[in-house]
Amino acid sequence: MNKFSLFGKFIVQEGERDTMVNILMEAAELMKNLDECEIYLVNISENEPNCVYVYEVWSNENAHQASLTLEVTQTLIKRAKPIITGMERIMTLQTRGGKGI
Repeated sequence: MNKFSLFGKFIVQEGERDTMVNILMEAAELMKNLDECEIYLVNISENEPNCVYVYEVWSNENAHQASLTLEVTQTLIKRAKPIITGMERIMTLQTRGGKGI
């Protein structure tokens, strides 16, 4: 098994973390309709009040890239852009297996 995994961090304007979480949770709901998206987790840290982390597992990198071109995804990106002050791709991984996959 070879899967494409991505761990990313969104840095948002002060006081906008919940807004970003809500936008990403909408994205997570939409990902339920894409078989290629196997895991989409939205996370926060008590130590970083302006950050939201997303962990994703996809069937392959092309499927992830294709999801970014969907009209619904583009709409969510447009809503999120005004509150994002930075983004960091912490790591990309090749998932080999485990619980949940």
